[in-house]
Amino acid sequence: MRLRTEPSWASAAPRKSRPPAWVAWRRALRLYFVLPSILPALLGGVMAWAAGHPFHPLHFALVAAGVTLNHLGLNLADDVLDFRHAVDLQTGDEKNFFAGGSGVLPEGLLKETHMLRAAGAFFAATALIGAYLTWACGWPVLAFGLFGMASSIFYTVPPVRFGYRGVGELGLFVNFGPVIVLGSYFVQARTLAPEPLIASLVPGLLMWSMIIINEIPDYEADRRGGKWNLVARFGRQTGARLYGAGLAAAYGILVVAGATRRLSPFILLGLVSLPLAAKSLLVLRRHLTDPLALAPANLAMIQVHNLTVGALVVAYLIEGFRS
Repeated sequence: MRLRTEPSWASAAPRKSRPPAWVAWRRALRLYFVLPSILPALLGGVMAWAAGHPFHPLHFALVAAGVTLNHLGLNLADDVLDFRHAVDLQTGDEKNFFAGGSGVLPEGLLKETHMLRAAGAFFAATALIGAYLTWACGWPVLAFGLFGMASSIFYTVPPVRFGYRGVGELGLFVNFGPVIVLGSYFVQARTLAPEPLIASLVPGLLMWSMIIINEIPDYEADRRGGKWNLVARFGRQTGARLYGAGLAAAYGILVVAGATRRLSPFILLGLVSLPLAAKSLLVLRRHLTDPLALAPANLAMIQVHNLTVGALVVAYLIEGFRS
């Protein structure tokens, strides 16, 4: 007997009763995917402080708020547009909790128009924060912000829909790595540097791996809906290889950059997530074609990202207090 695997704090709605609206909205927002936006923002700001630049608490908080709001808007817009393209239609026990959207639309818990209005509000709030930070810190903030917001909006919005054309994974790598880390670094330092660029590759590669492993349970549904991401185009086996390659590259950068002191040697703390990465690979190997049984691997990848990038933030806090 297969059980739908999900964390205790995100239980599915009761089958015979409609959940409260706040429960539906919590599911729609998919908060468990938002920390991968916040942590790279924290990393960029802490790296600037550790490098000796003045720390601006308000700007630091606004960057974290901006990437959070942008990610919430992305989650809602992506949910609606995938549903409209008949991609994310699984519900209940047939659905891997960590893949295929939130499920609130096929279950009739929320209206598309309400979700799109909320997404618009999140994007508008992000734009306001970006406008202020551009005024306060300089035009590069505008470049980072516009690129990030455009990527979020056009990930699934026609006619671009780059997430449907085999480049969504690359877009997420760039946005959740270099764009967020370098943007956050610039807001504090008013300049750019090679060190945060190198460090940004780690969260970028981990996000690459996260989206790849989340596409594997959706292989059949994505192909039916015309969402031709890398897994849908090249198959589950290729997806598994791309997933492992992303993990290997991220850990390789940690080891090489830490050992050669291109980054703080304390970044080797990020290797603490290796057991979770190994677990995800083992589950993926055993259950490549079973979407429900893959759920522990999807969860482990979220934990790998958060633990690894969180360790990088701690590494640069230690570095800053030492200097």
